[in-house]
Amino acid sequence: MPTLGSRRQRQHAADEALIRTLYEQHGRALLGYATRLTGDPAAAEDVVQETLLRAWRHPEALLEGKGSIRGWLFTVARNIVTDRLRAKAARPPEVAESPTTVPVEQDHAQRIADSMLALEALEHLSDEHRSVIVEIYFHDRSVAETAELLGIPAGTVKSRSHNALKLLRRSLAGRSVALKGAA
Repeated sequence: MPTLGSRRQRQHAADEALIRTLYEQHGRALLGYATRLTGDPAAAEDVVQETLLRAWRHPEALLEGKGSIRGWLFTVARNIVTDRLRAKAARPPEVAESPTTVPVEQDHAQRIADSMLALEALEHLSDEHRSVIVEIYFHDRSVAETAELLGIPAGTVKSRSHNALKLLRRSLAGRSVALKGAA
Protein backbone atom coordinates (compact mmCIF):
# COMPACT_ATOMS: atom_id res chain seq x y z
CA MET A 1 0.00 0.00 0.00
CA PRO A 2 1.51 3.40 -1.04
CA THR A 3 2.14 5.82 1.79
CA LEU A 4 1.03 9.44 1.85
CA GLY A 5 4.65 10.57 1.46
CA SER A 6 5.21 8.48 -1.65
CA ARG A 7 1.95 9.72 -3.20
CA ARG A 8 3.02 13.30 -2.64
CA GLN A 9 6.40 12.62 -4.20
CA ARG A 10 4.77 11.10 -7.29
CA GLN A 11 2.31 14.03 -7.52
CA HIS A 12 5.15 16.51 -7.17
CA ALA A 13 7.13 14.73 -9.89
CA ALA A 14 4.06 14.69 -12.17
CA ASP A 15 3.41 18.42 -11.57
CA GLU A 16 7.04 19.23 -12.27
CA ALA A 17 6.93 17.15 -15.48
CA LEU A 18 3.74 18.95 -16.55
CA ILE A 19 5.27 22.40 -16.09
CA ARG A 20 8.51 21.36 -17.78
CA THR A 21 6.55 19.97 -20.75
CA LEU A 22 4.40 23.11 -20.95
CA TYR A 23 7.50 25.28 -20.96
CA GLU A 24 9.25 23.18 -23.58
CA GLN A 25 6.21 23.16 -25.88
CA HIS A 26 4.83 26.68 -25.32
CA GLY A 27 7.51 28.68 -23.49
CA ARG A 28 9.09 30.39 -26.49
CA ALA A 29 5.74 31.39 -28.04
CA LEU A 30 4.43 32.51 -24.64
CA LEU A 31 7.52 34.62 -24.00
CA GLY A 32 7.23 36.27 -27.43
CA TYR A 33 3.56 37.03 -26.83
CA ALA A 34 4.22 38.44 -23.36
CA THR A 35 7.11 40.55 -24.70
CA ARG A 36 4.83 42.05 -27.36
CA LEU A 37 2.22 42.82 -24.71
CA THR A 38 4.59 44.37 -22.17
CA GLY A 39 7.33 45.78 -24.38
CA ASP A 40 9.77 44.70 -21.65
CA PRO A 41 11.63 41.36 -21.84
CA ALA A 42 12.17 41.18 -18.06
CA ALA A 43 8.49 41.85 -17.35
CA ALA A 44 7.57 39.29 -20.02
CA GLU A 45 9.66 36.64 -18.25
CA ASP A 46 7.78 37.43 -15.03
CA VAL A 47 4.48 37.04 -16.89
CA VAL A 48 5.55 33.65 -18.30
CA GLN A 49 6.62 32.50 -14.85
CA GLU A 50 3.30 33.63 -13.32
CA THR A 51 1.39 31.94 -16.16
CA LEU A 52 3.15 28.62 -15.57
CA LEU A 53 2.59 28.98 -11.84
CA ARG A 54 -1.12 29.36 -12.44
CA ALA A 55 -1.05 26.32 -14.75
CA TRP A 56 0.63 24.36 -11.95
CA ARG A 57 -2.03 25.51 -9.45
CA HIS A 58 -4.90 24.65 -11.82
CA PRO A 59 -3.86 21.59 -13.86
CA GLU A 60 -7.52 20.63 -14.23
CA ALA A 61 -8.02 23.63 -16.52
CA LEU A 62 -5.40 22.20 -18.86
CA LEU A 63 -6.58 18.61 -18.73
CA GLU A 64 -10.34 19.18 -19.18
CA GLY A 65 -9.90 19.59 -22.90
CA LYS A 66 -11.87 22.85 -23.30
CA GLY A 67 -10.00 24.61 -26.09
CA SER A 68 -6.28 24.41 -26.66
CA ILE A 69 -3.66 24.50 -23.93
CA ARG A 70 -1.76 27.25 -25.75
CA GLY A 71 -4.94 29.31 -25.98
CA TRP A 72 -5.47 28.91 -22.22
CA LEU A 73 -1.87 29.92 -21.51
CA PHE A 74 -2.08 32.99 -23.77
CA THR A 75 -5.36 34.04 -22.15
CA VAL A 76 -3.83 33.73 -18.68
CA ALA A 77 -0.76 35.71 -19.79
CA ARG A 78 -2.93 38.47 -21.28
CA ASN A 79 -4.99 38.62 -18.06
CA ILE A 80 -1.82 38.91 -15.96
CA VAL A 81 -0.54 41.78 -18.12
CA THR A 82 -3.95 43.50 -17.93
CA ASP A 83 -4.06 43.09 -14.15
CA ARG A 84 -0.58 44.59 -13.80
CA LEU A 85 -1.46 47.57 -16.01
CA ARG A 86 -4.63 48.22 -14.05
CA ALA A 87 -2.80 47.97 -10.74
CA LYS A 88 -0.14 50.37 -11.98
CA ALA A 89 -2.76 52.86 -13.23
CA ALA A 90 -4.75 52.65 -10.01
CA ARG A 91 -2.14 54.55 -8.03
CA PRO A 92 0.05 57.49 -8.94
CA PRO A 93 3.67 56.81 -9.69
CA GLU A 94 5.96 56.99 -6.71
CA VAL A 95 8.65 59.63 -6.88
CA ALA A 96 11.38 59.80 -4.29
CA GLU A 97 11.68 63.17 -2.63
CA SER A 98 15.11 64.65 -3.16
CA PRO A 99 16.63 68.10 -3.71
CA THR A 100 15.94 67.74 -7.46
CA THR A 101 12.39 66.35 -7.07
CA VAL A 102 10.64 68.45 -4.46
CA PRO A 103 6.96 67.99 -3.62
CA VAL A 104 4.53 69.76 -5.93
CA GLU A 105 3.33 71.81 -2.98
CA GLN A 106 5.04 72.22 0.34
CA ASP A 107 2.99 72.11 3.52
CA HIS A 108 1.16 75.43 3.47
CA ALA A 109 0.12 75.41 7.14
CA GLN A 110 3.23 77.34 8.20
CA ARG A 111 2.66 79.92 5.47
CA ILE A 112 -0.92 80.47 6.66
CA ALA A 113 0.18 80.75 10.29
CA ASP A 114 2.87 83.29 9.30
CA SER A 115 0.31 85.32 7.33
CA MET A 116 -2.06 85.39 10.29
CA LEU A 117 0.73 86.57 12.60
CA ALA A 118 1.78 89.27 10.13
CA LEU A 119 -1.79 90.55 9.74
CA GLU A 120 -2.25 90.62 13.50
CA ALA A 121 1.03 92.51 13.91
CA LEU A 122 -0.11 95.00 11.24
CA GLU A 123 -3.25 95.71 13.26
CA HIS A 124 -1.08 96.89 16.18
CA LEU A 125 0.62 99.57 14.06
CA SER A 126 -0.66 103.12 13.96
CA ASP A 127 -2.81 104.09 10.96
CA GLU A 128 0.06 106.20 9.54
CA HIS A 129 2.59 103.37 9.72
CA ARG A 130 0.13 100.71 8.51
CA SER A 131 -0.98 102.74 5.46
CA VAL A 132 2.66 103.18 4.34
CA ILE A 133 3.41 99.44 4.73
CA VAL A 134 0.20 98.45 2.91
CA GLU A 135 0.90 100.75 -0.03
CA ILE A 136 4.57 99.78 -0.42
CA TYR A 137 4.42 96.04 0.27
CA PHE A 138 0.86 94.98 -0.53
CA HIS A 139 0.09 97.32 -3.43
CA ASP A 140 3.71 97.28 -4.67
CA ARG A 141 4.02 101.06 -4.93
CA SER A 142 7.26 103.02 -4.95
CA VAL A 143 8.14 105.55 -2.26
CA ALA A 144 7.25 108.41 -4.63
CA GLU A 145 3.87 106.83 -5.56
CA THR A 146 3.05 106.20 -1.89
CA ALA A 147 4.03 109.79 -0.98
CA GLU A 148 1.82 111.22 -3.71
CA LEU A 149 -1.11 108.91 -2.83
CA LEU A 150 -0.95 109.65 0.91
CA GLY A 151 -0.10 113.34 0.40
CA ILE A 152 3.05 113.29 2.49
CA PRO A 153 6.73 113.90 1.65
CA ALA A 154 8.83 110.99 0.34
CA GLY A 155 11.21 111.31 3.31
CA THR A 156 8.27 110.79 5.68
CA VAL A 157 7.25 107.66 3.74
CA LYS A 158 10.80 106.31 4.11
CA SER A 159 11.02 106.99 7.84
CA ARG A 160 7.51 105.61 8.53
CA SER A 161 8.34 102.50 6.49
CA HIS A 162 11.61 102.02 8.37
CA ASN A 163 10.01 102.51 11.79
CA ALA A 164 6.99 100.31 10.90
CA LEU A 165 9.24 97.45 9.77
CA LYS A 166 11.26 97.76 12.98
CA LEU A 167 8.05 97.58 15.05
CA LEU A 168 6.79 94.59 13.02
CA ARG A 169 10.07 92.71 13.49
CA ARG A 170 9.99 93.34 17.22
CA SER A 171 6.32 92.32 17.43
CA LEU A 172 6.80 89.15 15.38
CA ALA A 173 10.00 88.18 17.24
CA GLY A 174 8.10 88.47 20.56
CA ARG A 175 5.24 86.35 19.20
CA SER A 176 7.52 83.59 17.88
CA VAL A 177 9.25 83.37 21.28
CA ALA A 178 5.84 83.22 22.97
CA LEU A 179 4.65 80.59 20.50
CA LYS A 180 7.75 78.44 20.99
CA GLY A 181 7.20 78.59 24.74
CA ALA A 182 3.55 77.55 24.33
CA ALA A 183 4.39 74.58 22.08
